Amino acid sequence: MKVIAAKNIGFCFGVERAIEIARKEVEDGGTVYTYGELIHNLTVIDELRAEGIIPAETLEEIPAGSHVIIRSHGVAPQEIKKCRELGLYAVDATCPFVKRIHNIVRKHSDEGYSVVIFGESRHPEVKGIQGWAKGAAVVSDPEQARKLPHMQKCCLVSQTTACEECFRQVEEAIRERCDELASFDTICETTRLRQNEAAELSRKCTHMFVIGGHHSSNTQKLCAICKKYCKTVESLAKVGEITLENIDINDIIGVVGGASTPKWIILEVIERMSELEKTMAASPEEEKVEAVAAAAVQEPVAETAEAAEPSFEEVFEKTLVRIRNGQIIKGSVVQIVDGEVCVNIGYKSDGFIPRNEFSSDTEVNPEDVVKVGDEIEVEVIKVNDGEGNVLLSRKNVESKKLWDNLMQDEENLQDKTFDAVGKEVVKGGLIATINGIRAFIPASQLSTKYVENIGEFVGKDLKVKIIEVDKSRKRIVASHKAVMKEEAEAAKKELWNKLEVGSKVKGVVRRLTDFGAFVDIGGIDGLVHVTDVAWGRVKHPSDVLSIGQEIEVLIRDVDVEKQRVSLGYKQLQPKPWTMAAEKYPVGSIVEGKVVRIVPFGAFVALEPTIDGLIHISQVGVKRIEKVEDEINVGDVVRCKVLDVNPEAKRISLSRRDVILEENPEVAEQLAAEKAERERVAAERAAERAAAAEAAKAANEARGAERAERRRQRREENEYDLLPVERATTSLADKFAGFKFDEE
Repeated sequence: MKVIAAKNIGFCFGVERAIEIARKEVEDGGTVYTYGELIHNLTVIDELRAEGIIPAETLEEIPAGSHVIIRSHGVAPQEIKKCRELGLYAVDATCPFVKRIHNIVRKHSDEGYSVVIFGESRHPEVKGIQGWAKGAAVVSDPEQARKLPHMQKCCLVSQTTACEECFRQVEEAIRERCDELASFDTICETTRLRQNEAAELSRKCTHMFVIGGHHSSNTQKLCAICKKYCKTVESLAKVGEITLENIDINDIIGVVGGASTPKWIILEVIERMSELEKTMAASPEEEKVEAVAAAAVQEPVAETAEAAEPSFEEVFEKTLVRIRNGQIIKGSVVQIVDGEVCVNIGYKSDGFIPRNEFSSDTEVNPEDVVKVGDEIEVEVIKVNDGEGNVLLSRKNVESKKLWDNLMQDEENLQDKTFDAVGKEVVKGGLIATINGIRAFIPASQLSTKYVENIGEFVGKDLKVKIIEVDKSRKRIVASHKAVMKEEAEAAKKELWNKLEVGSKVKGVVRRLTDFGAFVDIGGIDGLVHVTDVAWGRVKHPSDVLSIGQEIEVLIRDVDVEKQRVSLGYKQLQPKPWTMAAEKYPVGSIVEGKVVRIVPFGAFVALEPTIDGLIHISQVGVKRIEKVEDEINVGDVVRCKVLDVNPEAKRISLSRRDVILEENPEVAEQLAAEKAERERVAAERAAERAAAAEAAKAANEARGAERAERRRQRREENEYDLLPVERATTSLADKFAGFKFDEE
């Protein structure tokens, strides 16, 4: 099995340019939107979506104030106006070759030409072109062209991805329908080359793979061309669609790619073919799969067997210079527009230097460096005839000179520290520039710690050391980690010299153990023993500190020889009870865990070193016999602060008040019960008072009655009895005449 890959694979210039513009917008302002899919490739669309480049089918669904990318297909001027009306910032990424068509159509329409577009009427590129004319007809084949009404003057243009052979047929048909024809072959030269390559390869191969989006017009046309010359043609969007059906070990397989297919997908297909070949049980005599990156076509190939006479253009081309990719040539600056420099290089058409290829320094403005007429050295990046332009790079020439300057002191290269700037994320690391030279920094060399997001280094200034140089490939491997280590060691050494017992330093908690906390104080780890974490007793440092926490500590002891530092944390913290009145003001609500229960109440831990007491009378809303009837050890309770006595280290709490405040219905019920009790007590008191008053009155009446009776008896005695000389008679008087028996 043999696999032949076309030379012209990967993104076309317009697609590559649009993607670059979109990514630049993301770097500058975050999420951006594209008006329609930026590229007809779902795999790439998904990758761009993950980067923050979101496609939108309509302008209305894009949030106002957003940046919207006008894709390479271009749009009608009305769409640009609509963007402004919707409050959107339009970023024009229209392919320069498509813009040329817009200018042709607008100019000839203004001059009274009837505009005819050869292409697919529903294709976004064609719709955009229509908007630049004062009415334009669209035809997709010669038959439709012959049905057009007669025109006095006609301007004919083509969709950039159209078939050249069909365009010529349409051109002849329209020539019959008008008096004056201005025909412009606006088929992209890249498209033309790919179509010619596809035709040539399909003649040589037994099986053709066309790699591209299933909805891509460019891909569909490549398939149609291949089917003319090859019996078996398959259209694949991604490597996962490859099957062994219809493939034989002796097949010659051709691979071509659409303009919207990235090169890596095509290379994946070739690699996958190699893997599949191993499963086909090929005999040792049969050829192994070979991926041929060389082109099947070096020059455009005629699609018909008939030999054409050399045209004036072909004869003229032979007088021009020959150029190739990678060649360094001199040219004269002829124009500078929007940061792009047009250069006359003696080729059949001028070349241009995109803004990003002018200088390694992205801040450089080309107009400040060169002017029209200046002779400059450039490198040919791509011989791209789309409209005859050649893609050039001044930056690469500049980089070569910078490389030579860098290599002048090669012996001491790895001992120096260089300034670098992160440019882009690649597989396995970061691409950065050192004095304008690209260098690769592996992910493992970006930091002394694991780097989860390499993208955070893009655009960042870095100090690096060169750790590897491949002169043959002009490849540099650098390390930011090496510089960080050197700086850390220097800072560490300087810090040891500055450490003083009794001084205060700031640090970050790095590790917690049962016996203490390790704190980084600038490259040196010191230990805060568990007894120095807090004023009160703590079971574990994590009760007070957490990993990553920034704290201030006191240097208690330094042992340079053993590289040990003892630190104190509690020494810089106020003693808990000195701040208790401020932290727990009377009337405030606090929360804590019940840590101990006694007959007269419960102790609640407000913090590791401060407990408050809930008296048994304040535990619940009703009188209880035991505290455990309401709460238990371990319960988290909310209490109101009743009193704070820092000197006695005592805080009085009330759970009852919080319950009543948070439960008004309970408070109302208790108030009602209290009122009822007070009413009953009042009634009983009134009854007792009335009874006492009645008893008093009765006693007074009885006393009065007795007094009256005594008065009456006295009055009776006073008038009826004889006078009494003495009130009493003694015993002597009684026995005065009595004689005792002497026996």
